[in-house]
Formats: sequence, structure tokens, C-alpha cells
Amino acid sequence: MAGETRNPGPAAAKWLAYVTILPTEDPAARMRILRTLESLGCAVIREGVYLLPDSAAARQGLSSLTDHIARLSGSAYLLCVNSLDQAQAQQFLNLFDRTHKYEEVIKSAESLKNAFGVSDPGSIMRLINKQKREYNNISALDFFPSEPKARAARALAEVESSLRNLMFPDAPKKSSNLDTTGKHYFKRVWATRKPLWADRLASAWLIRRFIDPQATLVWLDNSQQCPSTAISYAFPGAAFCNSKDKVTFEEMLAAFRLDKNVGLARIGALIRALDSSDTKVAEAAGVQTLLQGAVRRTDNEDELLAETEMTFDLLYEAYFEAPGKSA
Repeated sequence: MAGETRNPGPAAAKWLAYVTILPTEDPAARMRILRTLESLGCAVIREGVYLLPDSAAARQGLSSLTDHIARLSGSAYLLCVNSLDQAQAQQFLNLFDRTHKYEEVIKSAESLKNAFGVSDPGSIMRLINKQKREYNNISALDFFPSEPKARAARALAEVESSLRNLMFPDAPKKSSNLDTTGKHYFKRVWATRKPLWADRLASAWLIRRFIDPQATLVWLDNSQQCPSTAISYAFPGAAFCNSKDKVTFEEMLAAFRLDKNVGLARIGALIRALDSSDTKVAEAAGVQTLLQGAVRRTDNEDELLAETEMTFDLLYEAYFEAPGKSA
């Protein structure tokens, strides 16, 4: 519950008090300093006095900020506070209570279940990923383990698992029964749905570059029925679509026996990271920025694909390993 008493423990016995006199003649610089203090997770005791649990990272961050403040003709003092009674320690600890923020994440995650069977599953997954990013932002500045943090993590994991079970019920994969050899996939019409984003764009690039160079690509509205003669991909119910463990790009790699290509496999891992908002793939954030820029500078789906094909070409060149060449 919000406001619950938490045992501060030994980690909360030491604190850093940060006393500042900020420059007044440069409001923009002052605001940047305040935002930096907020980004470090500082609690406000009163104007000009801030608090953080003592740690090497906190000391480094505040020391660097002190140098910056001094260059702007302000001043700051970093003080260690070691001798507090239990009541005072609890009062300080309460300044860092993130319970209400976690409760909002839990409430949002549970409310998404009401959209199952009503809203587009892809749209729901994007909202889940948004809540996961919010959770990560909160937990990055949550310095003390708490039960609400664990409950929020469970709520997000449960709603994501439920949605994936709904989207990808255990059944034989369609692509495993498809004949991906011969002329069946040559000079065909390939259809996916709008809006185009990482997986759909990468899959379209894969089709043109490696599967069917003379393919005709069509972009369907959500309400538009897929033509019976078209090969559908990258939306629920398509011939090639996401599974529990893979995005469409990776499913197509496996179906067309391209998954042993190191360059393509690495692009697949990157697309999966973008699809799930996973920050473990270093290049994902940069590629996401490039795709966002392409969306802004183009007027239609054909232009968007043409704009992003260069990005995927460059990624492939960077990732490609010639046969017999060691990494």
C-alpha cells in the first residue's frame, strides 16, 4: 500500500545531502541543473537542499554536477550524513517511496486486459511496451527493493504473457507446412497492413532483397481484406506472422532457410528488440531514430520503404560475414 513503512536497512543508513546556490542570471542553465538533479533521483528536502542514498554512482554524479555549477558562478556542497536515528532514517526513506508510481503501472497493465478481443492486439502490445518503458524509468531511480515494484513487474509480465497466448495459441506453425521452394514465391503480390514499422519494413526489404526481387508490395488498411492471390505477412492470421518467440522477419528467415545467414540473423535480433522495446541490443535505439526520421520525411508507404531500404542495406553490410571469414 502507498505510504507503507519500509525497513530502511543498512543501505539506507548513509545519505548524501547536496546543498546548492544556483545561478539566477541564466534561467535556462538553472533549469538544466534542476533536471539533472531530477534525473539522478534526488529528493527535495527544501529549495536548494537535495538528498540521495550514498553510493559511488551518486557521488560521481553530484561531484560532476558541482563542477558544472561552479563554472556557472553557482556553488554546491556535498555532505555525508551518517548518524540518523531510526525515525529520521524512515522519514528520509519515505521521500524515495515510488509506490504510487508502481500502482499506476499496475492499474494500467490490468486495464489493458479489458481490451483483449476488442482492440487490435498489436496496438495493445505497443501499450504494454510503453508501460514497460515507464516501469524501467521508475525502477532506475528506485534505490530500495519494494513489494510494489515486484507486483508491477508481475502485472506487466502476466498481461504480456496473456496477450501473446491470445495472439499466438499453441498450434502447428503455418510456415512449417509451406513450400518455400520453386516458383511459388516468384513475381508474387505480397501484402501487409499499415502502419509500417520495424518488422513490416524489414520484412518487405527481406522479400525484395532475398526472396522475390520482382515482388509487388501492397499496403492494406486495417479494414481492408487481403486479396486471395496475395501472400500475407506481418499481421495476425497472415501466412507469415509473429510467433511467441520470433517476429515475422525471423519466421521468414526460418521458412526460406535464410536463418543461417549471420547478417540477416543479427538484423532479426535487432528487429525483435525494437518490437519488444528491449534495450539489450546496442544498435536498436539508433535504428529506431533512423526509422522515425524516415517516417517524418516521407508521404506514403512506398516512399517510406525506399527510404528505409538503405538503412537495412547498410546494416546487412555491417553484419555480413563472408563464408570462411571469422568474426
